[in-house]
Amino acid sequence: MKKATTVEQQIATLVERGMDIDVGENKAKEILNDIGYFRLGFYCFPFEKTYPDKKNRIHQYKQGTKFSDVVQLYYFDADLRNLLTCYLSRIELNFRTNIIYTVSNRHVNSNTWFIDHSVMKKDFIDKFDNEFYTDRFRSNYRVIAEHHKKYINDKYAPAWKTLEFLTFGRLVDLYRSLKDVDLQRQIATRYGIRNEKILKNYFYALVDVRNVCAHSSVLFDYKLKRLLRNGPAMTVATIKSSLQVFSVIRVVHFILNSISENRAKKMKTEITTLFDTHQANESIRWIINDCMGYRRDVW
Repeated sequence: MKKATTVEQQIATLVERGMDIDVGENKAKEILNDIGYFRLGFYCFPFEKTYPDKKNRIHQYKQGTKFSDVVQLYYFDADLRNLLTCYLSRIELNFRTNIIYTVSNRHVNSNTWFIDHSVMKKDFIDKFDNEFYTDRFRSNYRVIAEHHKKYINDKYAPAWKTLEFLTFGRLVDLYRSLKDVDLQRQIATRYGIRNEKILKNYFYALVDVRNVCAHSSVLFDYKLKRLLRNGPAMTVATIKSSLQVFSVIRVVHFILNSISENRAKKMKTEITTLFDTHQANESIRWIINDCMGYRRDVW
């Protein structure tokens, strides 16, 4: 059975496994009390001799591994998550507005088209009440609660009220569930994408990364759940690159550019600066290039 350890014991374990506590013991204690030994351990993985194999670990670090390098990787990852969260939120808001406006104006006589069988696929509608439009939902959101208080015979509030509270993932599911492919393509065209299947693929990748960022999970070696497809954002060179974080960053930039060129320029500058700054550290450089697939020349 695993037992809790003191910060002093944690430092001793790191030293025993071959890590140089180059920041000094007192600073190392401060960092471990702040970040936590378990969380920081995720950023120790690339410095282990057996990496990227995480199942048959020998818990020994490569020669020259420094505590400061592990901490730098942690803060690089945190800064990247924070940047992406900002831009993904902008995309999510725009996608929500695009869907609500486009579909609502196509079906002006059905303000609750999201549960209309002529508009939506059956599986989405079947799940809607049980997984989303619950009693708790109706009472938790003031806008929805007030609507039902005023319009007591309405089973649902209109799309522009209800869909405001869908998560990013549910929005993509809603888009996927639209029966009218031409309507899907009209929405996709807003982002410079002609093929609705490409938009679905891109946005599911954005949802994946958005969830990683939202839960402060490890980003640098995250692998997507679905292969990214060739499309207007990029040509995917290899299977490995189609699953890497930098490929998703390129998709974020492409989608953002269709929304706001100035915002996309700012994103490119901030991301490039972040990557270039940390690439100055040789111990971090290979992680950025190999694990994340970073290529400065493809922006």
